[in-house]
Amino acid sequence: MVLAPLKEKEDDHPGFPIRESSSTGRHRFRKKATSGGSEAARTDSGEIATVSPKCPFGYDSNNFKLGPLSCMICQALLFDFTKCIPCSHLFCQVCISRFKDCLLCRADIEKLEADTNLQSMVDRFIEGHARMKRPHVDANGGGGEQVVNDDKKVIYEDISLDRGAFLVQQAMRAFRAQNIKSAQSRLIMCTQDIRVQLEKTGNTSEFCSQLGAVLGMLSDCCRAMGDSAAAINYFEESVEFLTKLPTDDLEITHALSVSLNKIGDLKYYDGDLQAARSYYLRSLGVRRDVIKNNSGVASQVIDIAVSLAKVADVDRILGKDDEAINGFQEAIKLLRVTISEIQRS
Repeated sequence: MVLAPLKEKEDDHPGFPIRESSSTGRHRFRKKATSGGSEAARTDSGEIATVSPKCPFGYDSNNFKLGPLSCMICQALLFDFTKCIPCSHLFCQVCISRFKDCLLCRADIEKLEADTNLQSMVDRFIEGHARMKRPHVDANGGGGEQVVNDDKKVIYEDISLDRGAFLVQQAMRAFRAQNIKSAQSRLIMCTQDIRVQLEKTGNTSEFCSQLGAVLGMLSDCCRAMGDSAAAINYFEESVEFLTKLPTDDLEITHALSVSLNKIGDLKYYDGDLQAARSYYLRSLGVRRDVIKNNSGVASQVIDIAVSLAKVADVDRILGKDDEAINGFQEAIKLLRVTISEIQRS
């Protein structure tokens, strides 16, 4: 009987730095307050107290700030979206297809209609504002020649992000809401932009790291859709770029080891145990190299224990009982030592 492989404690790929603090910028699409937006009440002292309206579905102004091109369900930019008939509210097709009534007004949905006009508006917004490099026509007599705009900030939804980070943020929101095709579409745009930058700058640490992370996210999308072959291809390409980077960056080495383990997991599920063991061993080697210079970091000791358990589990299935026992015992010993050190501190 083949059991599922142990999962990583943290198997997410570190992507672009993403911040969602509302203080980092003001979006250009803020709506003016209307009579239904807020109410003011005068207190006994003469001061005006603002009463914030509360939406019964949780979409109030305090905790739900989205731009005008966002889907209220997945909270990402609208993708392949449709209009609810008769209420005309717009959502991503994948998001709203799970429901029989509109989540905004609770009207029964009689049918869904595609809105190509608004879809083209979202596409233009992405091309004009969200891509990492935005070409535009030189207005100073350049003869129509395209030049590159170096401003890489996107201001939207009360936040300001680098262009690549913005698209990754939208992809992560869509993935969280199970709108996998939307996430995949945004991530593919990111890979295209990063590859263009790599052609211009060469294999710099910054862009190789970014591409490795985005490819890892694309692998997760493929895995979620059941396409294990495509997921493995993306993970292997991610590993290829991450191995070009210096090994003294803990974030990069963690991403590399996780990618190797995920390939091993996919091979494990496909029944290719020898290949799975090979990838698990490579991940274990990366983590052993890291811990030599960071022996006091508990999280890295736990990563070593996880890799040891993965290799031992495959050995057990392959009938290598002695090797499996040794691997499990080493993992247990590491965890006990780590727990003791944590308790003493």
